[in-house]
Amino acid sequence: MRIRAIAANTYREAIRDKVLYLLLIFGIISIVSSRILGYMSIGDELKIIADISLASISIFGALIAVFVGTNLVYKEIDKRTIYTIISRPIDRYEFILGKYLGLITLLAVTTLVMGIISALYIVMMGGSLGVIYFEAVLLIYWKLLLVTAFSVLLSSLTSPVLGAIIVLSAYVFGHGTGILIDIPVDMQGTYMESLLAAIYFVLPNLSNFDIWKEYANGIEISHTYVVWNMVYGALYTALLLYLATLVFENKDV
Repeated sequence: MRIRAIAANTYREAIRDKVLYLLLIFGIISIVSSRILGYMSIGDELKIIADISLASISIFGALIAVFVGTNLVYKEIDKRTIYTIISRPIDRYEFILGKYLGLITLLAVTTLVMGIISALYIVMMGGSLGVIYFEAVLLIYWKLLLVTAFSVLLSSLTSPVLGAIIVLSAYVFGHGTGILIDIPVDMQGTYMESLLAAIYFVLPNLSNFDIWKEYANGIEISHTYVVWNMVYGALYTALLLYLATLVFENKDV
């Protein structure tokens, strides 16, 4: 009940955030303007519309998770409302989990809104959806769960600006982890190879969650692949949340 109360309050606060609506509007504009880019590009227009529409859900959903998430705990400390909260019979892990659940509820709503608009737009342009479309949206949301957990962890550690920079950097590198092991021949067997390999295994491989290119090109994806990525994302998210609660438990507030 305590976690649910914090989650509900977090959701109400986040839904009033002007940054949320700004990013959501830009996300919708990006989806609708995908047809213009389809005209300007060489190739199948429907593929480009589907690709850009789903990419927009991922990118703007991640921006919402970052800019709202990195403020969650820091804002309570900065306004000193945290003292009122932790003075009540509530464990600190409940506070972190409540904040996290409130934000992922908000992300579920925004992902659903952009997903519905994207689906309607693709159908209006003459495309078809299929099961893989909904799997693509589901994996996008699953990726956002992981990004949100990392944002909450950084919110417990540092300021919103620095936290946002770190999370966005991790988001970018998480989509390009393949380059960490695809190194030149002259670097093989060196210290740098071991370092890059360690970073590769520590960073989450966020590109695994992106199957919109397969959807846009009509390539079938195994349901097992989707399930395993959800398991991978859930385990990584649980680890980040555990670290966030550990940090906040030891934080001097």
